[in-house]
Amino acid sequence: MRIAVDVMGGDHGCGVIVDGVIQALNQLAGLETAILVGREPDILKALETRSIDSSRLKIQHADEVLAMDDRPMDAVRRKKDCSITVGINLLKQGEADAFLSPGNTGGVVTASTVKLRRLPGLERAGIATVLPTPQNDFVLLDAGANVDSKPIHLAHYAVMGNVYAREILGIPNPRVGILSVGTEDIKGNDLTLEAFSLCKQLDLNFVGNVEGHDLFSNRVDVVVCDGFVGNVVLKSCESLAQNLFSWLREELTAGPVRKIGALMAKGAFRTIKRRMDPDAYGGAPLLGLNSNVFIAHGSAGAKAVKNAIRMTYSAFDHQINQQMTEAISMANEKMEIA
Repeated sequence: MRIAVDVMGGDHGCGVIVDGVIQALNQLAGLETAILVGREPDILKALETRSIDSSRLKIQHADEVLAMDDRPMDAVRRKKDCSITVGINLLKQGEADAFLSPGNTGGVVTASTVKLRRLPGLERAGIATVLPTPQNDFVLLDAGANVDSKPIHLAHYAVMGNVYAREILGIPNPRVGILSVGTEDIKGNDLTLEAFSLCKQLDLNFVGNVEGHDLFSNRVDVVVCDGFVGNVVLKSCESLAQNLFSWLREELTAGPVRKIGALMAKGAFRTIKRRMDPDAYGGAPLLGLNSNVFIAHGSAGAKAVKNAIRMTYSAFDHQINQQMTEAISMANEKMEIA
């Protein structure tokens, strides 16, 4: 696999992204080439102090950077030479098999949608985020690519999420549910009610509606919603996890007795922290395109970048786009017959 990596979009500078790329190259024998996309002088400076097999590394100069406060459409209109657009163009031209960016999410989604073809029969791509629970991991889709969705979009998210959970998370028969305000069939708004009807027609292990408190109780493996709801859920979970550990640290160090208790429970806290580590997956794929696009968090460190490349390689290796194309075609036939 040849992967193009946007090294300019992260919060911690070019060097951190380069470190993650080097770690991935050292661990993934099947990773043929990594193309570092960004300002060449910055990339060369970062490479000066790092040991790397130059035969597996290329540099693609991009003069501009799409800032986090830029509008998503600027990636294709005003900043056509930004690292995001240049990297996606490498996919479009067949010079790379995958693209990873920790930059402006809206810019990645917009440039990818405009420049890359969607899978046949699919109207919208979606961001699939993997979230951990005490017993399992589940896929949340869409996590923010499209704030407005139609019922058919949610049905397609269910199909794509099912393939991703099966092939990448290794869940043989993923349980698929629609995020709603009640588990009863009649609960929800027009969007979720119509999507429910469509999903019942598909060849899925469809468990129906799920509520917010079901997400972390091992009741579902794929959670489907529109991008507005999904992004609120994702950021709420991220904030809760971050602040909960800070709160616990503060309370457990408030006195000598609590410090002793905290020391005795140190192993348990370490295990929980490891399970909730957002760097374990490194980011989220943008599913539904005729190529492999992966979005890393802006604050991603070297470990997150390495794991994001690992997950991208896994998706490429499992040929999930081909599998999703077949699954969507079959789903569209079933929904037309019904």
